[in-house]
Order: sequence, then structure tokens, then C-alpha cells
Amino acid sequence: MTAHTSTEALAEGRAPGRRSLRPLGGVLAAMAVSSTGTRISAVALPWFVLVTTGSTTRTGLVAFCEMVPYVLVKALTGPLVDRAGPRSVSWVSDVVSAIAVGMVPLLHSLHALSFWLLLVLVAVVGTARGPGDLAKEVMVPEAAERASIPLERAAGLAGVTERLASTVGPAIGSSAVAFFGPLTALTANALCFVLGSAVVMLTLPRRGHASPAPSLSARPADSGYWRRFGDGFRFLRTEPLFLIVVVTICVTNFLDAALTTLLIPTWARESGNGPSAIGLTSSVLGFAAVGGSLIAAAAVHRMRRRVVFFAGFLLAGAPRFLVLAADVPMWAVPTVFAVSGFGVGFLNPILGAITFERVPRPLLGRVTALADALAWAGIPLGGLVAGAAVTSFGLTAVLLAGGAAHFLTTALSALRPEWRGMDTPRGREALKT
Repeated sequence: MTAHTSTEALAEGRAPGRRSLRPLGGVLAAMAVSSTGTRISAVALPWFVLVTTGSTTRTGLVAFCEMVPYVLVKALTGPLVDRAGPRSVSWVSDVVSAIAVGMVPLLHSLHALSFWLLLVLVAVVGTARGPGDLAKEVMVPEAAERASIPLERAAGLAGVTERLASTVGPAIGSSAVAFFGPLTALTANALCFVLGSAVVMLTLPRRGHASPAPSLSARPADSGYWRRFGDGFRFLRTEPLFLIVVVTICVTNFLDAALTTLLIPTWARESGNGPSAIGLTSSVLGFAAVGGSLIAAAAVHRMRRRVVFFAGFLLAGAPRFLVLAADVPMWAVPTVFAVSGFGVGFLNPILGAITFERVPRPLLGRVTALADALAWAGIPLGGLVAGAAVTSFGLTAVLLAGGAAHFLTTALSALRPEWRGMDTPRGREALKT
């Protein structure tokens, strides 16, 4: 754990040596409100495009135009987050996101929102969200140190926060869409981004004071952008566990994006269940994932990570595709999503703890950015490919193929020897020596 000087502690309004929960609370609160807004948009925006255009291909194109800049910009802004500080990047990104999302209902009310202008606005949102999400993730380990809690627990709390957002956001989004229309839900999304920006500015210190790792201390403070960017790639190349994680998550994220952005809304429309079914499935999955994340936050440091991780992975993926493809009563769908959600809850806390353990603090922004961007590289294509596939082959065939692909990816990846490193954690101090 990094020590702080008395001057720094007093500057932050706390006594030397006393833990401070305020930064961790601020990070988690900012993650909560921003992620909730994003989940609201995930219901409202596809439904808005579906009901106004009737095109699954255009719906997939909207998701594509948001996620491509999200992934690309997130990959490139790691050195910026490490250099400028995650606090500034976070609140500025949320302000830009709020403005871009708020323009959608405003321009539509003025009859000035063409489909191509909508694509530009969602691309701006994706461009801003990438650095903003990265910055909040990077702030977690230092906030955990200030609060004097284990990294596994901090990662678990971040996972719980994300899952709560995944629960509350779709519920708010589907209710707002059902009662007030999708544009009202998008306005709520913009307000969430504004609130997230305010939380970061009011609760977090202006700059962190983490000590640099000795192995990197020789790097000049003003070294060039591409040189600092290359540090992240060099670190990733030395970590085979990180590489296999990235490849596996990339494939499953592609399939999950197809499910959430296109296949579930299409199923809700074709089945006659409407937008409330989207919110129900997402909320049930989110509530169950919160339970899994709470257990992970309390006990993940005592678990055999690899066994728990792949058990959760198998529950989280294929069952959701298959239940939507089957002709089952409506009550069976949220039941299966609840089981999948419980498995989902264990994934990110384990991955977050591994990242915080293995990545030196000065490299955290750029390594996390590259790993996340590579793992998310398939997400922009998920809705786009799914929309074209549904048009060509029908919803049921695409759901069955997606479920089979998810199961095979998880099962085959589990056979790789690199995953054994998941159960041999290395602390941050070991990396600095």
C-alpha cells in the first residue's frame, strides 16, 4: 500500500494515516449514475430506432456507430488518463456525453433529427464514453488504498455498482419508454451524465499521489505519447493470462452485444411483449448479478478463481440465447436470466482484482485501456451483424447459433493452460521489485 505524506493528507482534509472513504464512495457513485444512464439509453435508443424506422439493420447500425469510436478512443486515451489524471478526464467526458445525448430529443422535437445526424450524435457519445468509463475504472485501486480495503473487495464493490446500474437502468428505461416514450428516457440519460460529472468534481481529489513503480521511474515525465502508449503494449505482451482473457472476452462480448442491442429488442417486438420485456429481462439479470457480485466482493479472495470464473461464464452466456429461441412460457425467460445473472456477477470482480494486482500503477490507465478496447473490439459489430443475420435467417436461427458459439468459446478457452495463472495472484508490490 502506498504511503501518503502528512501534507497531502491535510490538503485532502483528513488526518495523516486515517483512511478516507470519500474517494471510493465518489468513484462508485459516479460509476453508478453514469452507468445507469447508459443502461437507460440501451433500452430507449434501439426502441426509438425500431419504432421510427422499422429496420433491424438500422438499429444495428446505430449501435455500431456508438461502439466503434468507444473502443478506438478508449484504446488511445490510456496515456492521456495516466498523464492528465482520471478525475479531469471523467467529468469532461460525462459533460460531453450529456450534451450529445440531450441533442437527440431536442432536435427530434424541432423536426431536425435525420437518421444520419442521429448516427453522428451517438458517435460523439461513444467517443466521450470511452475515456470516461476508463477514467472511473482507473480511479478504483487508489480509492481502495485511501479507504484501506483489499483490492478484491474494491473490485467487487465496483462490480456490484455496475450490476446495480444494469438492474435499475433498464427498469427506468423500459418504464420511461412505455409510459412517456423513448425520447423522455434519453433525456433522463443526459441528466445522469450531468450528475456523474458533478459527483466526480465534488468528491474526488484533483490529483492522485500514487508512487511510481521503480521499474518505470526512469521514464521521463514528458516522454512522448506514442512512447507511453507503447509501454502498455509491451506490458501486455509479457502477460499471457491477459492475452487469453482479452481474446476470450472479445468473442463473448461480440455475442453479448448482438443479444442485448438487437436480438432481445427484436424478440420483444416479435413476441408481442413490448419494451417492458426488455426491462424485465435486464433487471432480473441485474438483480441476480448484484447477488453474485456481493458474494464475490466478500469472498473472492478466498475462492479458487479459475473454477468460479468458468462456472459463472458458462451460466452467463448460452442459456440466455437458448431460452429466447425456445417456445417457452414467459415466466421461464426471467428465470433463466436470473440464473445467468448470478453467474455474471462473479466475472468482473475476479478480472478486476487480477488487473489491479498485476498492473503497476503508472501503467494502469494505458494497460487497462488497451485490454478493454481489445476485449470490446467485437462489440461494435455485434448489433450490426445480428441485424443483417436476422434479416437473412430469422431470429430463432440466429439465437441458436449465438448460444452454441458462446458455449464453445467458453468451453474451449477453459482448456488453455494460461488460465492457471488466475489462481497464482501477484501483488502490486511484487511487480515493483
